[in-house]
Amino acid sequence: MNKIFNTKVNDSFDFEINTKDVSNLDALQVSKSQIHILHNNKSYKASIVDSDFNKKTYQIKVNRNTYSVNIFDDLDLLIKEMGFTVAASKHVNSIKAPMPGLIIEISVEVGQEVKEDYALLILEAMKMENVITSPREGVIKSIKAEKGDAVEKNQLLIEFE
Repeated sequence: MNKIFNTKVNDSFDFEINTKDVSNLDALQVSKSQIHILHNNKSYKASIVDSDFNKKTYQIKVNRNTYSVNIFDDLDLLIKEMGFTVAASKHVNSIKAPMPGLIIEISVEVGQEVKEDYALLILEAMKMENVITSPREGVIKSIKAEKGDAVEKNQLLIEFE
């Protein structure tokens, strides 16, 4: 079966690639993230600089140039067309304590913009420090705990706008 992938490079160039194109590619993997490619008698060094499998985004370096690449298959396009996305499932408006513990550090303040996976606070529980990170990008609306507070499981800690 010949599967088709839609790719977008640097948010500017669209390509359709199928599994036959991929199997005909003259490429040799030299390490976990590096590939040597021959195309039209020309040699290229390619490496995967960064990847986010959930968002299907990749930073690829070819020779000395870096490209941002998005790869979508038919199912991805159908899901997007229906209005469903991975980002839609990450509409979290509050952070609650996952366990009882002691707040030993708060790294954000009200009004601060944060990115996904940004360290918001450290909760000490059972003599272990647990870094609580942001589940999404957003702006901090309120902080309901202070450094030194003992908190219970499911206690509201931080709200997003």
